[in-house]
Amino acid sequence: MPVEYNEHHLILGELEDFITGEIVADTHDERFRQKIAKLLVESCNFDKVQIKKNVVQIIQAGNKKARIKIDFLVESHGKIIMLVKYNPGSIITRRQTCIALSRIAAPYQIPMAVMTNGKDAEIIDPVKKEVIRTGLDSLPKASELEELMLKHSFKPVDDKNIDMAHRIVYACEVDGACPCDSDICEL
Repeated sequence: MPVEYNEHHLILGELEDFITGEIVADTHDERFRQKIAKLLVESCNFDKVQIKKNVVQIIQAGNKKARIKIDFLVESHGKIIMLVKYNPGSIITRRQTCIALSRIAAPYQIPMAVMTNGKDAEIIDPVKKEVIRTGLDSLPKASELEELMLKHSFKPVDDKNIDMAHRIVYACEVDGACPCDSDICEL
């Protein structure tokens, strides 16, 4: 298959998605997402059925509304226990977005969040708003998150913090997006 170029990224062909088995466009970003998916299964011991990929999230900030995708949500016993957000470039500048997403991607505070660029990662306790580890080799194992589930309350986030989280995500993911990013759609 010939290499194509569009205004947003290079399409290098097609590849089979590690989680879903679907055929997807082979891009540099997708290669990093596939790497992360393999780490979640092969190194962290999650089952593929526990991992939801490209989950659509509606974001609303005042009268503005948009649809974005969350790269991975990891579930256990019917609860989302970890959110993984991939973005190229600096992960430090996207930490607040990741924490904000952990407040709105479920009807409760998700207990673990990971911000990664595919080369490095910050493992974040979104309740305390602090980085607890760094590096892709430090991604939480399934057994670690099972223990965390026992301690986590899964309480709903209050309306004020939900509104603030939507505004943070909108500002960083929608207002700051490349105009040709197909994962973001203003509604």
